[in-house]
Amino acid sequence: MRRGLIARSVVELPDAVFDARLDRVRAAMQAVQLDALVIYTNNTRPAGVSWLAGFVPYWSEAVLVVPRERGPYLVAALSFRVKPWIERVSRVADVLHTPRIGLKAAQQIAATRAEAAVGVVDFDGLPAGIAEDLREGGPKLTLHDASALFTALRGVADPAEIALATKAAAIGHHALAAAEVENLNAMIAAVESEARRLGAEEIYVAAAPDLERDARFKRIEGEVVPGKSFALRATVAYKGTWVRLVRSMCEGAIAEEAAARFAQAIALLPSDGGFAGFRSWLVEGCRMAQPLDPLIGSRLGEGHRPLPGALVSVQAALAVDGQTVLLGAPALIGQSGAASSLIADPLYD
Repeated sequence: MRRGLIARSVVELPDAVFDARLDRVRAAMQAVQLDALVIYTNNTRPAGVSWLAGFVPYWSEAVLVVPRERGPYLVAALSFRVKPWIERVSRVADVLHTPRIGLKAAQQIAATRAEAAVGVVDFDGLPAGIAEDLREGGPKLTLHDASALFTALRGVADPAEIALATKAAAIGHHALAAAEVENLNAMIAAVESEARRLGAEEIYVAAAPDLERDARFKRIEGEVVPGKSFALRATVAYKGTWVRLVRSMCEGAIAEEAAARFAQAIALLPSDGGFAGFRSWLVEGCRMAQPLDPLIGSRLGEGHRPLPGALVSVQAALAVDGQTVLLGAPALIGQSGAASSLIADPLYD
């Protein structure tokens, strides 16, 4: 369950942004003759529905139905008492409430056209119970996997999403910079407190307490004494957009060299050639519903190469003069042959 404030900003996300996104989706639906599109959401898979309608669940689950000819509507498992809140934070034509969201969604679609062709985003990841209810509620509906169709649209950031990512990165930057005490637990508390003060919708903080021993990030429980060099990672959400940033505490000259190599590797994305010699690296971004889906990396095999114009978060570990440095920051994949670029610089001391 989320703990931060979820509220819509018509300045940062005006109606025109949602209209433009819906127009692109409907044009793609028209091209493949889909009558409706169904997108599932819960608190771990919010990014598809929030992109099209602004809705981010604190808990529970819902599906967004996008008819080709009418306004989108949300079918939510939340009780009717939260309807006014959903309407405040979302841009949908209607909100329907039922514990069986798949059944209700299918019935609504079938009421307009019994034999409608329905695209389901992330079909393979749809909970089995909801898939069964879709078939029960609309026995004559034909269900199609619309993952590739949606990924081609959702995987490219528009100016509004880039602005939100820049804001989320600024929040993460200020929050990580607030960690100025020696006790690791107090540092983590300071990072979280500052991020929430600045309006983060959510923040998760992890640490690699001693880079000389272990470069893996983990959740800290109990008292932990940081080593000579260590790192903090902040995963920040703002208005439905997520980024990751990493701050390494290590020798300044070492960190500067690592940061320069990191920026050079970023510039070559989506090619992985710049990461040659790195100990590990990972590029995450949104394809469909997960806000930070692993796309490509040193341990992912073939993966899913980000599209030109994609918004991603990159993490990397590299050694400089025998010392391990961890770096991480959001970036924008270049288009038309342009170099990819960092949205925020990685932090280091």
